[in-house]
Order: sequence, then structure tokens, then C-alpha cells
Amino acid sequence: MFIHPLSVLSVLASGVLDCLVATPVEPRWDDVRTKHAWSAVPEHWETLGHPAAGTTIDLHIALEPQRKNAVVDALYDVSSPRSPKYGAHLSREQLADIVAPHPDTLALVVSWLKHHGVRPSSVSRSHGGGWLTVADVSMSQANSILSASYQLYRHAKTNETAIRTISYGLPVELHSHVKTVAPTTHFSSPRMSRHTPRVRRRAGTTAPAKAAAASVDLGRGLSRRDDMEPVTPSFLRWLYKTEGYKPAAIDRNKLGIAGFIGDSPSPLDLRLFMTANRADAETATFNVILINGGRYDPNTPSVEGNLDIQYTGAMAFPTPLTYYITGSESGTDPYLSWLNFMLSLDDKELPQTISTSYGGFEETLPPDLAKSVCELYAHLGVRGVSVLLSTGDFGVGKDCTDGSGNTRFRTMFPASCPWVTSVGGTMDCPEVGASLSGGGFSNLFSRPAYQGRAVATYLENLGSRYDGLYNANGRGIPDISAQAHQCVFVHRVEDFTAEGTSFAVPIAAGIVSLLNDYRLSKGRTPLGFLNYWLYDFGIANLGLNDIISGSNPGCNTDGFTASTGWDPVTGLGTLDFVELIHEL
Repeated sequence: MFIHPLSVLSVLASGVLDCLVATPVEPRWDDVRTKHAWSAVPEHWETLGHPAAGTTIDLHIALEPQRKNAVVDALYDVSSPRSPKYGAHLSREQLADIVAPHPDTLALVVSWLKHHGVRPSSVSRSHGGGWLTVADVSMSQANSILSASYQLYRHAKTNETAIRTISYGLPVELHSHVKTVAPTTHFSSPRMSRHTPRVRRRAGTTAPAKAAAASVDLGRGLSRRDDMEPVTPSFLRWLYKTEGYKPAAIDRNKLGIAGFIGDSPSPLDLRLFMTANRADAETATFNVILINGGRYDPNTPSVEGNLDIQYTGAMAFPTPLTYYITGSESGTDPYLSWLNFMLSLDDKELPQTISTSYGGFEETLPPDLAKSVCELYAHLGVRGVSVLLSTGDFGVGKDCTDGSGNTRFRTMFPASCPWVTSVGGTMDCPEVGASLSGGGFSNLFSRPAYQGRAVATYLENLGSRYDGLYNANGRGIPDISAQAHQCVFVHRVEDFTAEGTSFAVPIAAGIVSLLNDYRLSKGRTPLGFLNYWLYDFGIANLGLNDIISGSNPGCNTDGFTASTGWDPVTGLGTLDFVELIHEL
């Protein structure tokens, strides 16, 4: 197994600014207006006072691009089968051209930073100049630059700490030029954002080899499985019709798994899992890449790390797997660190498919930060990457009270970003929607055009039920779904079963990776952003198993109900590999 330590900060540092030019007329830098603020310290967080003397952070500044909507337009061009440019994904350099800020924006922001004593050598650029990183900023300087009051905070439930401020501001002159600054007011706890599955030790088993005995006879006459029978890779490969496919482009096709907050997989557990559940894949392994201070210890694996690597591997073997472990050095938002690193990669280094099983409730994020991070996911799509994210395990919400005390269904970010493919959960055979399946409508992102017809049909049938509890104009999730109940896995050489969309995402990502393998083996480009393609076929009932029963209760309600077509429990349904390759 190859471990390749890399730092996202070193990548950012490679683009040092070479155009620090003051604007002709110095603006009023003291005319400051709030950019974002919380009315109080977010729930479960408590202040520990000022950070220790000498503490520094890196500030990441997102700039408005010169060409508005250029990324979304490019994403449609390369991702929609209706476009004459379908499949013509952009290179890193081509993407940089369309996301670059106006020279006046860059000059203005640089002038502001110089006004606050920022040394040119501490400023670097990424994403075509669309983001600036100011390295090693002292607490007093950060407070001055952002009219902030940074404190050290601790999360009462996880005991993790973070340097944050409950408000920050920018000069009025900059509000139309700067989209967001991080880290500032983002208090969402990464540990609480993990979609931790509900784990149960396998009754009567003491070693993973016994999992083989639980395998089901998957004759084509199977119509329904006993509720107590566990979900195994053999069943999944039969159910989604991938069992007869042998990957043919493993020299080009790659599958990535995003890991955060110290999650790590175990090579030993992977081998034991494959021995028990997919004997032809006993040699399965994976690479590890460390980002921004991420640490890997195979002797202390996490549940999340293990199940992610085991199910992507089981579905896509022998496709090469890479597990990306992202830390949070310098207080950087982990999603931002991971995206910065991935987008810095050369085109040949990028995996064509990525599985991510993390997220947090939308209202815990500053809207400007969420929207800026969402756009970076669009950057990956433009470059030909299929990104899949889980929708969470709380149905329509763990509770219905948002940060303002209003009663609303809750949706998860980044799954609610329109430029990723969100994955909900199913169970049983024939499949029904799993009650835990996160689903609903975004309060941050409006409904994208590709969803218009599918979601409108569902809402017409829903009528006035739940009026006021959700945003009827919001982006709907999930887009697709996969099995998420009674899944077997191996953890620290013991057998377990668990449920959660943390299983659904690697299962779906494994299928998508096989679709990308098929395209690459035929000399075509990878699928890239999936949703334009999926909704075309979903509406036409091609290549997707429509799930028409099940619901996702929460917030003291029955939640939404699965139905014909798209629904906010299972999306368009589950993937039928054989039917989909006929459409490639």
C-alpha cells in the first residue's frame, strides 16, 4: 500500500501572487459592513477565551469571477447529453480561464490586504486566481482585517476545538468582490457531520469468515428477502446487475473515497471482508493520500473508513481505490481543504468517481461559504468527475427547529448542492425506501433546471401537505438511492451489520465507477457530473429502478412518501447497470 503525504497548503503556495498593484484611489477601508454573523454562539459550542499567544490561521478568500455563471454554463455543456459539447471536459488550465476574477477585483483585494500589513509573500492563489490564501495570519491581524473577534471554542459533545468568530465584516467596497472568507463563522462540527451508521455486532459470529455462511442463494427467481438476512456484496452485485461485468480500463479508471476527522480504513479488515464476501477480490488494496495534516493509522481504523473502502472495493474491484484523509491544520474547513487539493491535481491524477459519506444540516453553515464550496464541486464536474454524497440518516430531520426557532424540515449539505449527485437509502427486495433516508428540499439552493419536470410532478401530487415545513422552490434530494439497511462489514477483525446512507454512497459510487470503466474502455470520456444524464433517463424510465413505496419520517411527522418517478425519499431510484450501459 502506497502512502503519499501531501499538504494542500503547499499546493496553494505554488501560485504566489505576482500582480500586487494598488488601486489608483484608496478606498475607505474603515467603512465596514457585516458579511455574516450569528445572533449567539451556535448550539453545543462554548468559548474558551482567546487563543494562545502566537496562534496563527490561514485565511481563504473567495473572489467573484469576471464571468458570472461561467462554471454552471460550462457544466451543462460538458455534462448534458443534449449538448454538442457533451463529454468534452475541461482541463485544469481551461477551467482556470473561466473562473478568474476581474483584474480590478484582484487589485482591490490586494490593496485591502496591504493596508492591513499583509506581506505579498504570504499570499497565494488557487483555482485560476478565484481564491486567495493568506498564510500564517496572527489573531490580532485577522481580527483587524475582518472586524472580527476570534476565540477558541469547544464543542460540548465531541470535545473538539476550533478557532472561530461569531461575526465578521468587510469594507463596503469589497462586498461585491468577495464571496466569502474562511475560517470565520462556520461552526458545524465535523464529527457530528459524519453519517455514522447504526452498528450491530453480528449475532453468533466471532470471525469474519463466518459472513460467507450468510450469503443468499441469488437465483433469478428471488422475489423477497427475509428481513433478518444481511445485505452482502453478492446480493448487491446481483440486484444492480454488475456481477457479469469485468472492468477493462483499470489502467485509467480510478475511484476516490473522501475521509475526514481521522477516519481511516484497515487493509486487514478489507482482506477479511473480501475473503468472506467476494473471494475473487481477496487481493484488493488501496492507496492513501494525506491532505492538510491528515493522519493515517491502519491499526486504529474507523467504522466509516472501513465500510467505505469495503463497499467501493466490493462493487468496483479491481478498479484502483484511493482514500483521501483530510485534516484541519490552521483551522481550515475540511471540505475546503479537500476540494482545494483535489482541484489542484493534474487531469490524469483526478479520480473519475468520488464517494463521500459526510454532511451537516444546512442551517449550521454560513450561506456564503456553503455556496462557494458548492461551486467548487461544480469545478470537479466540469473536469469530468462524478461526485456522490450521502443525504444523511435522519429522514426529513432529527428535529424540526432551525437555528432561528422556526419549524422546518432539514436537509444536509453538501448533498443539497445542485452540482453533486446525492444518494438516499433503500432496503429489502423488491426495494422500498428506507425510513432513515435523508430527503427533502434545500433552503439554500433553488431547484436546478434539470430537476424541474421531475420535482414539479411530485409536488403536484403532494398538494398542500406539509406546506410551510419545506421550501417548495428548493433543490430536491436525493437524486438516486441504494441499499442502506442490514449491510455486513468487518471492523477490527469482527463481523458487524449496520444501516445508513454511508453504505448507499459507496455502493452507488462503485456502480458509477463501473459505468465510467465501460466508457473509458470504449475510448470515450467519463460521465462527469451525472445529474443532467440521470434526470433525462429517469424521466424516461430508462436504466433506473423506480422505488414506489417507503417513507422517511422525522420531526414528528410521517415524512415524505416514495412514489412513481422522482421522490424525496429515493430520488429517481436505484441504478440498473446493464440497462444503463446500453445508454452510454
